[in-house]
Amino acid sequence: MINLVEKRKEFQQTLAEKDKKTRIVVGLGTCGIAAGGEKVLAALEKEVKAKGIDVEFLNTGCVGMCYKEVIVEIHKPGMPRIIYGPVSPDDAAGLVEEHVVNGRVVTDLVVAQESKNGNKLPDIPLLNEIDFYKKQQKSVLEKCGVMDPDSIEEYIAFGGYEALEKVLRGMSQTDVINEVKKSGLRGRGGGGFPTGLKWEFAYKSQGDKKYVLCNADEGDPGAFMDRSVLEGDPHAVLEGMAICGFAIGADEGYIYCRAEYPLAIKRLETAIAKASEYGLMGENILGTGFNFKIKIKAGAGAFVCGEETALINSIEGKRGMPRVRPPFPAVAGLWMKPTNNNNVETYANIPNIIRKGADWFAVMGTEKSKGSKVFALTGKVNRTGLAEVPVGITIREVIFDVAGGIQNDKKFKAVQIGGPSGGCIPDQHLDTPIDYDSLTALGAMMGSGGLVVMDETTCMVDIARYFLNFTQKESCGKCIPCREGTKRMLEILNRITDGKGTPEDIPTLERLSSVIKSTALCGLGNTAPNPVLATLQYFRNEYEDHIFNKKCTAGVCKALLEYRIDEEKCKGCGACKKVCPVEAISGESKKPHEIDAAKCIKCGSCIEKCKFDAVVTG
Repeated sequence: MINLVEKRKEFQQTLAEKDKKTRIVVGLGTCGIAAGGEKVLAALEKEVKAKGIDVEFLNTGCVGMCYKEVIVEIHKPGMPRIIYGPVSPDDAAGLVEEHVVNGRVVTDLVVAQESKNGNKLPDIPLLNEIDFYKKQQKSVLEKCGVMDPDSIEEYIAFGGYEALEKVLRGMSQTDVINEVKKSGLRGRGGGGFPTGLKWEFAYKSQGDKKYVLCNADEGDPGAFMDRSVLEGDPHAVLEGMAICGFAIGADEGYIYCRAEYPLAIKRLETAIAKASEYGLMGENILGTGFNFKIKIKAGAGAFVCGEETALINSIEGKRGMPRVRPPFPAVAGLWMKPTNNNNVETYANIPNIIRKGADWFAVMGTEKSKGSKVFALTGKVNRTGLAEVPVGITIREVIFDVAGGIQNDKKFKAVQIGGPSGGCIPDQHLDTPIDYDSLTALGAMMGSGGLVVMDETTCMVDIARYFLNFTQKESCGKCIPCREGTKRMLEILNRITDGKGTPEDIPTLERLSSVIKSTALCGLGNTAPNPVLATLQYFRNEYEDHIFNKKCTAGVCKALLEYRIDEEKCKGCGACKKVCPVEAISGESKKPHEIDAAKCIKCGSCIEKCKFDAVVTG
């Protein structure tokens, strides 16, 4: 049986010894790999080998700065930890020669430094001093991008499984549930139901067998929070699930992870195997008599399986369709046994809540929405990535302070919060605090934490069409309101963006939305109309422009556009003429050109190529 206290000291000593040796760490989460992280690692290894120097290579998960990928950290004894990015294979030789060999920072690539014992270099900001991190408050992501996700030894050295041992050796089931309730943690996967209360329902349900489920399906467009946690700190999720298992009286758990997350699944498999090897998973954990095992179920990528009863059906080998509730899963869930289901981020919060105390967690956030929240920052912002901020921070702070504002100095238009189930929030509500109740009041929702930012070039009717197209395709088809209602709504939106809208379309959309929200079988169907309702509420003028004026102000809906060349701006360079795929542009050199509207297919190539902004739409 493992002695965690002794092992923690041993592993901490091992880490301290590693600090005496030069290390190169490459961010190899999915985002890092997609940006070319494996090629950068190979180039660095080649340079080190060629120079015959002693360097240890490690990889880690996403540190959050996706806009700086590929990220490389170099730890050289006597120097602070230096973070570089974006790094390409061509930079490898310079980094090895300058930093590893000569101990000089490559200033052109440096992002920040992390310093221990006051060992700080001048003119290089600390990581928590750069704008992206200034307003972040990390809990769930504190080890992501820092720790080797495949090393249970490092997880234990950082305090891992201390919370599980605390629970098993000194707390009752009700003690654990009360601590989670006291923390104020609400579910991080959707509607924000109080986690402790959910656990209490499952604990009080009678049954000879109970289950713990982790929803890692994460199907929202632009969302990658759960994936990054699983890739960067998988043991935190396992530990949180084991604590839940103890609290509700379950001895078995399932992680439902979409098959499109192969790296997350691979790291989970490694983590489960290592935890079992150390006696932290399986039979008689830490010699306390508590048994708990976890299995992974790879989902086929159906969005509806993010709904907990559809997820349960899928694990059971049935078609992923929601069940009628009640009974709720806490009473009759997996194989009709009492079941608790939370998402990845919710479970990842549990070890810190138990280890540091509910009061520590409850200090963050607002009165009714405690703690921190992880957001995926995507769309038209300067700094895309993953950010963990205290609940209650304003939308403006996240978009303009953390994410760095709008690309190319364009004007902010709206932000979609909560994925296809959420709503578009316009600029007049930028100072709204991000918490469950405030967002609901605006017709949006926290959801799992996806933020898609849009600028003035975005057509809000087209955005509503995009999200409804997604939910309509992903509808399981079980209930008529969702299956048929979203299809009729999509037909109307397609008609409007094609320039064929009629005055009756707006009230029809509102009526259909109301019916679907009140009659659909599951939460996904109930919230499917949200993007349409939100855009109608805040951007009704754009719908009216499309319908009555046959005009798309943003210049997105092709059927409503006519390309022309401004004679005063055109220099007759011929660049647009060369790229036109249908030869719709004519004109002599150094004289204004013309576009034949009958030939033009509105592909936008001429706009992209023109350096003088002479090609306009209207």
